[in-house]
Amino acid sequence: MLEIRPNCECCDKDLPPEATDAYICSYECTFCRKCVDNVLFKICPNCGGEFVNRPIRPTIAHRENTSLIYQPASSVRVNTPYSREEITAFSHKVKIYKADNG
Repeated sequence: MLEIRPNCECCDKDLPPEATDAYICSYECTFCRKCVDNVLFKICPNCGGEFVNRPIRPTIAHRENTSLIYQPASSVRVNTPYSREEITAFSHKVKIYKADNG
């Protein structure tokens, strides 16, 4: 089950469970749309993977035990350990690799 992390790992913007501008990679690294587009260049700085929109967990249990009430979002804030310079260099390297290797 997704953690639904509460913040962008790059700029620390709050990303509540209902945020429509939250993106995740397959490891659940979480970033806001602005950072994904303008800083990360659509490449996860932690794994090099792609991003998808983070799904929104329902606030109301439409089925038994399924909602934020029963599976609350995480309250643990996570920040990437990499500097902006490291992120830019890594994103550039991965983009070149993907372009050359399809």
